[in-house]
Amino acid sequence: MPAPPVGFISQMHTFYEFFAGGGMVRAALSAEWDCVFANDNDPHKTAAYRSNWRGDSLLEGDIRDVKAGLLPGAADLAWASFPCQDLSLAGVGAGLNGARSGTFWPFWHLVRELRAEGRAPRMLVLENVYGALRSHGGKDFAAIAKALADGGYRFGAMIIDAALFLPQSRPRLFVVAVDEPIPVPKAVALDGPDSLWHPKAVAEAHDRLFPAIQRKWIWWSLPRPKRRGMELADIVEGEAVGVPWHAPEETARLLSMMTEVNLAKVREAKRAGRLKVGAVYKRTRQGVQRAEVRFDMAGCLRTPAGGSSRQTLLFVEGSRIRSRLLTPREAARLMGLPEEYRLPARYNAAYHLAGDGVAVPVVRHLAEHLCEPLLARANHGMETANERQ
Repeated sequence: MPAPPVGFISQMHTFYEFFAGGGMVRAALSAEWDCVFANDNDPHKTAAYRSNWRGDSLLEGDIRDVKAGLLPGAADLAWASFPCQDLSLAGVGAGLNGARSGTFWPFWHLVRELRAEGRAPRMLVLENVYGALRSHGGKDFAAIAKALADGGYRFGAMIIDAALFLPQSRPRLFVVAVDEPIPVPKAVALDGPDSLWHPKAVAEAHDRLFPAIQRKWIWWSLPRPKRRGMELADIVEGEAVGVPWHAPEETARLLSMMTEVNLAKVREAKRAGRLKVGAVYKRTRQGVQRAEVRFDMAGCLRTPAGGSSRQTLLFVEGSRIRSRLLTPREAARLMGLPEEYRLPARYNAAYHLAGDGVAVPVVRHLAEHLCEPLLARANHGMETANERQ
C-alpha cells in the first residue's frame, strides 16, 4: 500500500478507520469518502470487511503493532470507535488503563506521530459508550480531552442516540476534534449546550475540565433529524433465517414472567388490528426474574456473550402471539446496514459484528452536517491561500 506524497489532496475526502469492525463507518461514508487505511484485530469482523469492500486498505492486527509509516498520505479524518468494555460502568471498570479501552493510547500515539511528520488528520472522531463520560469520576474523559487539546485540536462531545434514526435505543458518545487552524463555521457551533446533543453528563464532563482545556471546547451543533418513520415491525424478516420460533410453552413462560404493566402492553398490541412486534428483556427485579416488553423500539444491541444479550422478539397479531430470537439480518437492519451487506455465516459472529458497531445513519448524519462542512471550510482556506501565492 504505497503512501502518496505528503500534501497529496484527493478529490474525495479521505479517512482512516481504526477499530473498524465490519466497516460500518465505511458503509456510511463510502459514497463520498475514500477509505485509505483500516485496522481491526478480530478475524471474523475483518473477514466481513473484506467480503464487503475487498479489504485492500485493511490491515488485520493489533493496533499496538501499527506504525505511522503504514498510513498513507494525510487523511482528512481519523475515526476511532475504540473498545468500550472498560468504560461501560463508571468507576468500576479499568477505564483507559484497561487492556481493551486502553487501546485508545496506541491510536493516539499514531496521531502524534503523524503530527510530527506534518500530516496529522484534520479531524478526529472518537466513538464510545455514554459511560465513558463518567468513568473513574470523569478522569478518563478528562485524559482524552487533555490529549486532544495538547495535540493541537479543538474538540467537543455529543451524545447521539440511534433511536433518532432507527428503532433501537443506542445512545453513544461522539467526540469530534478539528485541527486548530481550521475555522469553525457558526452554523456548526453553539455558545452553550443544547439538551438534545449535550445532556447533563456532557455538560458536567465539560465543567470538570481545567480552564485551559475548556478553552479548546466547542459546543457542536447538528440539525435535528426528521421524525423516525420506522418501527420494529419494519425490520423483521418475513421468513426468519437460522432462528426457529419458540415452542408455545416458551412463549407462554415469557408472558407469565411479565407484570401487569407489561401484560397491558401486550393486550394493547392485540387490539391494534395489525402485526405488532415488541422486544423482550429479562431483568431481575427484587430477586425475581421478570420479562419486560416494549413495542416502540429494541434495546441496545450488545455482543452475545454467553447468550445473555441476545434479544427476543414478541410477535402479536390479534390473538396469535409468537416469539423467537432476533436474527442476524434484523440486527444488521437495526444498525442501519444496507440489505446487500454480507454478514458472517455464524450467528454469534454476525450478531457480535452488529452489536459492536456504530449505527450507520448516525455516522452519515454526523458526516453530512459537521465533518463535511468543516472540511469544506478548510479546503476553501487552502484554495484562498494558494491564490495569494
